[in-house]
Amino acid sequence: MFFDRKNIPPQLLWQLYKNLLLSRLIEEKMLVLLRQGKISKWFSGIGQEAISVGATLAMQNDEWIMPLHRNLGVFTSRNMPLHKLFMQWQGNKNGYSKGRERSFHFGSKEHFICGMISHLGPQLAIADGVALAYKLKKEKKVSLAFTGDGGTSEGDFHEALNVAAVWDLPVIFVIENNGYALSTPVHEQYRCDGLVDKARSYGMEGVRIEGNNVLEVYDTIHGVREYCIRKQKPYLVECMTFRMRGHEEASGIKYVPEKLFEEWAEKDPIKRYEEYLLSQQLFLPDEIENVKTEIRKYIEKELSIGFHATAMAVDTSEELHDVFYSSLPKKTKSSVHKHIRKSETSSGSHVVRDIRFVDAIREGLQQSMRNNDNLVLMGQDIADYGGVFKVTEDFVNEFGKERVRNTPLCESAIVGAALGLSLEGFKSVMEMQFADFVSVGFNQVVNNLAKIHYRWGQNADVVIRMPTGGTVNAGPFHSQSNEAWFIHTPGLKVVYPSTPADAKGLIIAAINDPNPVIFFEHKALYRKITGDVDEVYFETEIGKARQVCEGNDISIITYGLGVHWALDYAAQHSEVSFDVLDLRTLLPLDYDAIKASVNHTGKVLVLHEDTLTGGVGGEISAWICEHCFELLDAPVMRCASLDTPVPFNAELEKNFMADSRLHSYIQKLLNY
Repeated sequence: MFFDRKNIPPQLLWQLYKNLLLSRLIEEKMLVLLRQGKISKWFSGIGQEAISVGATLAMQNDEWIMPLHRNLGVFTSRNMPLHKLFMQWQGNKNGYSKGRERSFHFGSKEHFICGMISHLGPQLAIADGVALAYKLKKEKKVSLAFTGDGGTSEGDFHEALNVAAVWDLPVIFVIENNGYALSTPVHEQYRCDGLVDKARSYGMEGVRIEGNNVLEVYDTIHGVREYCIRKQKPYLVECMTFRMRGHEEASGIKYVPEKLFEEWAEKDPIKRYEEYLLSQQLFLPDEIENVKTEIRKYIEKELSIGFHATAMAVDTSEELHDVFYSSLPKKTKSSVHKHIRKSETSSGSHVVRDIRFVDAIREGLQQSMRNNDNLVLMGQDIADYGGVFKVTEDFVNEFGKERVRNTPLCESAIVGAALGLSLEGFKSVMEMQFADFVSVGFNQVVNNLAKIHYRWGQNADVVIRMPTGGTVNAGPFHSQSNEAWFIHTPGLKVVYPSTPADAKGLIIAAINDPNPVIFFEHKALYRKITGDVDEVYFETEIGKARQVCEGNDISIITYGLGVHWALDYAAQHSEVSFDVLDLRTLLPLDYDAIKASVNHTGKVLVLHEDTLTGGVGGEISAWICEHCFELLDAPVMRCASLDTPVPFNAELEKNFMADSRLHSYIQKLLNY
């Protein structure tokens, strides 16, 4: 192993050594504590320390890093106190995730470290989003994301690199090629000569380096960082290394040939670097021994603090509260309306117009873009083309392509990029071209966006627009009602308007909400439904239902297209007094409004376009039976679509839809 110090000053050479040593000695101590049962799990990075330490010290302290399991050196090189890290590893409330996360599945905004999830690949796209934020702010910064050789087989790797290349983002992707993904060797992972070869495929530069040589890692990342800033382009670095322990301690190492351990033991990053420092007489043996003693004392002192941490006191109200980021203070009226005062009449009253559902969403987005300079729109074909439903037509002329961004066909990476933008204080609205396509970005939505605040206090200021629903003869993959996929996921808000006024007010509210919002827009309503909408910039409160009409005979609790089904039926059957409740928000539900409607009638029909089994109607029905049983005069009934995929043929689709059975269910309730 050849060490070339180049122009690195002695002080930095020493800093690199101390950080390497700190990481190794902590690791060794953790293995002892694991055997003693004082921590429950450990993913060892022994043998790979040079990559984490060298890369981290080559970055600026206020540049985001996305580490993985074996990157202890990232955390320690960012000077995170060991006693608090130890509390984290113990699952103590005083750690970085209040006991809610394990090992390195946490982040710290203070230290510009974004916590991983177990799926590994999503980290890469978050780095894209952070790099995009730097680019938009014209800051001379880069983001850096780690992945392993196994992670490069995931679709997220492809998507993240492709987006970074297409958008010319200043992001560094570091592959720690340690030979194994758990027990699967690299020859079963890929067929190219080296993973660095993949860089060229995405139109970016790449380099393979000796990952156990801390000077080579530091110098490479330092130079690559300057390149990314200067060229405003991404870069791929493949670091060759070896994992000297199992994937995690319980998995063992029997599947690895013994000779590999012998070969790589000779390339130990700390041993070899220490030999170099001594051979060059840069430091004396006594200095080396003294720093080892100091670090061991520091570790014992910090662990002593960690061991005496207060025992966990469970607080259910705090657990529920921390699922969502607390809403920011409302803007003053003058601030909110500053861009739209010209829309008011000379008398000062607001102008209310009868406009289409699609135009209301468009107006809400447009006014939000004017009111929030940090708001970015992203989606397939949304720029010059205006989106497949033309919601953002001409937006690019007003706001430019930096803020109205066409995306490649990679839903997972764009959701991840939206989260990365949020880390740097941006808001984003992603258009999922059809709600059906969210399945290929599902992991990012339900495991990253939804859980990040509960896990380590970072909010995700992201709205995902979801053109949804059937009755348009589009078949199984352009007609699904998949809102139920998300109402089971704590941390998301799920909004589903039925009128133009609510579409505008709720999209504005969703954008202003600092939490992730899944915003469903029924395609059949876009150009079919019109209604009065105020020109001014206004919010409709998320989590509040709307009583559409008050009645005494039957409550119809519904949302989206179901509201119009209910109203059409009521108009044709004036002999029945209907109490129609438009939920508007499916997560969180307005239980007070639901109970009030039940109290009005005692007979309840939950109506939705989604399929029956597992639909939101089941949750509402169960809640009513549990909390409003004494108010009921009949069983709660659900009218939903058939438990089949959505068919293409118009007659088949008509039979599929819930409204084809609406009359029979209402008659059952009336006759009960």
